[in-house]
Amino acid sequence: MSRDALLIIDMSNDFVSDEGNLTVGKPAQVIVPNILEAANQFLENGDVVAICMDNHKEDDPHFELWPAHNVEGTWGQKLFNELEEWYEKNKHHENVVYIGKPEYDAFYNTGLDDELRKRDVAKVHLTGVCTDICNFLTAYGAYVRGYKTVAHQDKMATFTDQHDTFIKHMSTVFKTEIV
Repeated sequence: MSRDALLIIDMSNDFVSDEGNLTVGKPAQVIVPNILEAANQFLENGDVVAICMDNHKEDDPHFELWPAHNVEGTWGQKLFNELEEWYEKNKHHENVVYIGKPEYDAFYNTGLDDELRKRDVAKVHLTGVCTDICNFLTAYGAYVRGYKTVAHQDKMATFTDQHDTFIKHMSTVFKTEIV
């Protein structure tokens, strides 16, 4: 029997905290309780929770496009507040996975696909930031690998005015279920 996986995408201090280098700010902060509730429910159901985190070196060429963020081992790359506490409490659980990612798509050049297949995952649930960048491109990464996708509107945020547009676009292009 297949499982579901909750993907918690880029909910780092740099993307969520008011002091973050590339913050979404309040829109990202208000979704934290929703994500935590879902993470607990997924584990209770025997499903998978994958923390998918931007992971950059100090001299990453990515910083020619964006301000420096999520530099490996820094405060900015740690999960934001209660999410970090949740991860520290649950990181040794067999169904909790941490995936560092070099690009927007959490599947690109990471071990996410292997980890999900080992756990017989057929459907991924998208949460985190940013709806129109990493969440959208991770939906594509899941789609091309044959996963069903679910976008949680109340568990995603972005710093642009494109949240609703990209949610709808996921549904239209990747047949993502919207909840």
